[in-house]
Amino acid sequence: MSFLRRQWDRVESTDAAGIRTAYYLIIICTAILTCLGMIMVLSSSAVEYISANRDPYSLFAKQATFGVIGLVLMFGMALISPKFLKRLAWVALGVALLLLVAVLVPGIGRNVLGNQNWIQVGPVGIQPSEFAKLALILWSATVFSAKEKLLDRWTHTVVPVLFPVGALVVLLILLERDLGTVMIVLLVLLALLWAGGAPKLVFVLTAAAAVAAVLVIAVISPNRLGRINSWLGRGGADDALGTGLQTMQAKYALASGGWFGVGLGQSRSKWSYIPEAQNDFILSIIGEELGLIGTLAVVVIFIVLVISMYRVAHRSQDLFVRVLTTGVIAWLGGQAFINMGMVTGLAPVIGVTLPFISYGGSSLLACLLAVGLVLNAARDQIRNGVPALGPTVKTSPEGKA
Repeated sequence: MSFLRRQWDRVESTDAAGIRTAYYLIIICTAILTCLGMIMVLSSSAVEYISANRDPYSLFAKQATFGVIGLVLMFGMALISPKFLKRLAWVALGVALLLLVAVLVPGIGRNVLGNQNWIQVGPVGIQPSEFAKLALILWSATVFSAKEKLLDRWTHTVVPVLFPVGALVVLLILLERDLGTVMIVLLVLLALLWAGGAPKLVFVLTAAAAVAAVLVIAVISPNRLGRINSWLGRGGADDALGTGLQTMQAKYALASGGWFGVGLGQSRSKWSYIPEAQNDFILSIIGEELGLIGTLAVVVIFIVLVISMYRVAHRSQDLFVRVLTTGVIAWLGGQAFINMGMVTGLAPVIGVTLPFISYGGSSLLACLLAVGLVLNAARDQIRNGVPALGPTVKTSPEGKA
């Protein structure tokens, strides 16, 4: 236990070298995951596209394009003034809400695999719910920082972040029939309330209401209920053509990979055994081609990314930074480990992607922009040598305050 305590003390260290390390680790981990995602999208999609007489590099080209654009925007986001970010938050939220409403309008929104959550702009499909997560986090951090002296009253921790804005975002995404994204947004809202200092009773009641709502929504849908029954082993998981198809085939892929994998590009499961392998179940292809070692490496990179972001939040004395970074951690870290649980059978299939790695331009752009927000806070800490956006302490040449 003393060893673990020492390691955690190192994580929570606020020394200057530590925050620089966290800043560069965030960049390195993000770049590795993004590049791995491009490679695995190519590997997992090329075979089916060749069999369909389509360009095998088409999805890779799209993912690579969004990846390069996203990395440029990520660094651009890191350079923006924090004050400008707060002004941008209101515009971002307004645009996100308008897009969520537009998705539901016939002729504008597009249905993909049962979810009405896409807008087609020329050859590019946009998923507004991905950017809604980003806008909600940025706006909530802005609101909480503006109301910091009032947060000792529970009403100010609930209004307007949880009600009406948070509830409206959840409702609009729910109307798109995307329960997976709803669950991630609820997780983010809980993290925002916790970082914002919500009273324990408010936090517990909100968490209980969120869990109850998700369970009710899942039970009243035959498809979602079938997935839960499959996860519980009530017939579906043993049916090779039934609800448990993806999970069962994913386990086969992970098992066949062994310790070191069958080799990059050599997966057999991507030959239509796992439908749309480049999306939610891309981790199974990683496990098959790169083995247990490769899969654990991906897990470790996500853990390092989360810990590095936590260091930024822990070091800051500014509520805006703490809420913002905590929301991003809950989104990226929570979604990553929910996806991993889904692929390995530890959680029911709920249809969430693996951040940075699964195919999807909207998801990749939103995730990289979210990392850019955290880098913005870390960069401010490095530049000022004090907690991000906190009071600047002027020192004399001898180093005395």
